[in-house]
Parts: sequence; structure tokens; C-alpha cells
Amino acid sequence: DVQLVESGGGSVQAGGSLRLSCAASGYTYSSYCLGWVRQAPGQEREGVAAIYTGGGYTYYADSVKGRFTLSQDMTKTTVKLQMSDLKPEDTATYYCAAKSGACVMSATFYGFWGQGTQVTVS
Repeated sequence: DVQLVESGGGSVQAGGSLRLSCAASGYTYSSYCLGWVRQAPGQEREGVAAIYTGGGYTYYADSVKGRFTLSQDMTKTTVKLQMSDLKPEDTATYYCAAKSGACVMSATFYGFWGQGTQVTVS
């Protein structure tokens, strides 16, 4: 089974930075898409960033472009989301998610999910 284990998150003041990590295991494909999806209370899930492990191609939602950076390690099984210039509207539970094939930003197409980690910006 595919397992996604998140770490990082926490509370920070506006303008601050946080880093989230996601370690993936159990994937049978050599290349797949790892993404971060967030959900604020009362709102739908929103894809914020994704990376295709095969070539390292990254994708970002307009709301985080220029502030968030997604990268993968040499093993291509761990991704890190560096979040800078955080805003109160970034407050949400952030989920690591995975899918086979090409990356998409829509949360609907991810088949595997981590447990989520809270990010609070005040």
C-alpha cells in the first residue's frame, strides 16, 4: 500500500516561513505525482503545488506562486514544500497526496492521502 507521511507545519506570524515534508513509500510506479492539497474550515480542498517525480516538473496554484517552492530529494520519495511570506489565508490543513501519471492541481484525482498537518498563520 502507498503510504504518505507528513511532517512540519505549525503556527507562524504573517510574513513568516514554514516547511512541510512528505515521505512516500509503497508506490509501484517509478514515476508519479506528489502534491500538496489544503483545506480550510468550511472550504473545499485546494491543490496548491505538485511535482512529477519522473522529471521534477513542478506546478503551483496562482495563490501561492512566488511564495511556495516544492522540491524532491535524490531518492524521489520525499518532497518538501517551502512556504514563505505566509498569509492568514494560507491557514489550513495541508495534505500530501499522490497519484499515478501526470500531475493535476484538482484534489479530485489524487488516490492516496496523508493524515494532514495544520498550518496556522496569524
